Amino acid sequence: MNRRSFLVAFGGAVAASAVRLAHAGPLADHVTSVTAITRVFGNGQRMVAVAVEYDRAVPNDGLSAEAFSVEGRTTTRVYANTSADLAEAGQDGPFVIVELNPEDAAAPTYVQVQRDITLNVATASVMQATAVTAADGTVIDAGGPLANTAVRNLGVEDFVQRTYAHAPTGKTISYNLFVPNAYDLAKSYPLVNFMHDAGVTSDNPLMTLSQGLGAVIWADPSEQAKRECFVVAPQFPEQFANDDSDDSPYADLVVDLITALTEEFSIDTNRLYTTGQSGGGMLSIAINIKYPDFFAASFFVACQWAPEKCKPLATDKMWVVVSEGDIKAFPGQNAIMDVLRAEGATIAQAQWNGRGTPDDLSADALALEASGAPILYATFAPGTVHLPSQDDGPGPNHINTWRVAYQIEAIRDWLFRQSR
Repeated sequence: MNRRSFLVAFGGAVAASAVRLAHAGPLADHVTSVTAITRVFGNGQRMVAVAVEYDRAVPNDGLSAEAFSVEGRTTTRVYANTSADLAEAGQDGPFVIVELNPEDAAAPTYVQVQRDITLNVATASVMQATAVTAADGTVIDAGGPLANTAVRNLGVEDFVQRTYAHAPTGKTISYNLFVPNAYDLAKSYPLVNFMHDAGVTSDNPLMTLSQGLGAVIWADPSEQAKRECFVVAPQFPEQFANDDSDDSPYADLVVDLITALTEEFSIDTNRLYTTGQSGGGMLSIAINIKYPDFFAASFFVACQWAPEKCKPLATDKMWVVVSEGDIKAFPGQNAIMDVLRAEGATIAQAQWNGRGTPDDLSADALALEASGAPILYATFAPGTVHLPSQDDGPGPNHINTWRVAYQIEAIRDWLFRQSR
């Protein structure tokens, strides 16, 4: 049974590999489809390529970045392929992939200006600037502009969207689920639970997948090759945690949702992990307090909770990352660490440069992990990372804590080596 038929058999709604767009205009001779391709970065989803499909194979040799252009975008590479996918090297096939600079002003489909967030459908207008000679010798004349007829959202499309009805609270929640591609009932898999921040509270379940790497990084093919796992990412439709550290009905709901998944799939209940940013990290803390034996380890990003309520966390395994420019999470976590030390917890702490490369930060993480402490606390130095609300809006110098934290492979690796 393949992954698609398996998910259908278990009642999951399978996302199409490409979203077809209605009302697309006519295509040029020999062009059968145009697909916009997005992928998710630390600062959100961006359109990174356009795939032009022809009715015959195109040789990879001879294609150049000057052969195609996309309105409002900078072309970086052009190559042939056998599918509408990005590739390190081109190969003869019916698709021409036009890669685009993800730093272009028009690249984002996840658009945030202060606290206003919009998730747009990727659109592209592509021109074939020069004639292309197909493998069979057919000369395909220059032409365009051609509007995209479909969209592929890399990473996002690997999740299925489901709903969970929680009888005790009467609440229904949408959630995203990633099932390992080679799922085997005979194996037992870890599960990562990611919970978003309050900024993307929405009825649209794709918001949590599109805003950054917190959910999709764990499902990336390169990540799955090293750390195969299930990923669940709830989409909260309303406030789910607050700065007063009040009990949340969503703590019970999330635990019951994950419990239901462990009963449906072959999931190792000794290797359940939670992570979240800002409000999602706060809810993770609340769950660990109320259900101390549920998660094997936690990764908290840019969050805080009432310190006096956090005493039960003293025996937990956790990695905490905050920015020293975060006027809530930094003092909040410092106070929590003081409480945990008073309870006898062993904590290792370090300050990092938040603008270091992912490799640099992984080296920093390995150095901190070498302490052997079960609680690891890393802070980004002042001025190297800051909150979105402390800037005029997204831009080349705009960085926030979770944009950086989820790119640190050594922390992801640490999480997966923990068990209950």
